[in-house]
Amino acid sequence: MSHSLPLTKESFEALQEELKRLIREERPKVIQDIAEARSHGDLSENAEYDAAKHRQSFIEGKILELQDKLARAYVVDLTNLKPDKVVFGATVTLYDTSAEEEITYKIVGEDEADLKVGKISCTSPVGKALIGHKLDDSVRVKVPAGVKEYEVLDIKYA
Repeated sequence: MSHSLPLTKESFEALQEELKRLIREERPKVIQDIAEARSHGDLSENAEYDAAKHRQSFIEGKILELQDKLARAYVVDLTNLKPDKVVFGATVTLYDTSAEEEITYKIVGEDEADLKVGKISCTSPVGKALIGHKLDDSVRVKVPAGVKEYEVLDIKYA
């Protein structure tokens, strides 16, 4: 993968913290666990050793994944923009015309998306459809359940 990865400032910082934790805490702990398991003798029948090696492999893979993401990441800075249209990182309040209710979404990267907390991916059908729209725009989105129609009620860059 060589494409750049847009992230919010919060997500970038969280990835950095996770990488630090893995390198400073998890990696040394698993190395210690391997050494302790080795001291128990025959490695061919040592479940502790196998589990520690498996954990080490997982941690090293995660470290590589985070390093790759951080190397490709760019933080989208919205501080100097006027919140007049939906962009990556914007928090958008919508009126769902069919459900007759308001919903709020933050447009984030794929790794950050979590519908339970109102974060949708910029590559999701709704996220893609919202990008570029302005206040009071009507947005029609084809979703698995059919076509949804939203009105853009508010846009914030926070």
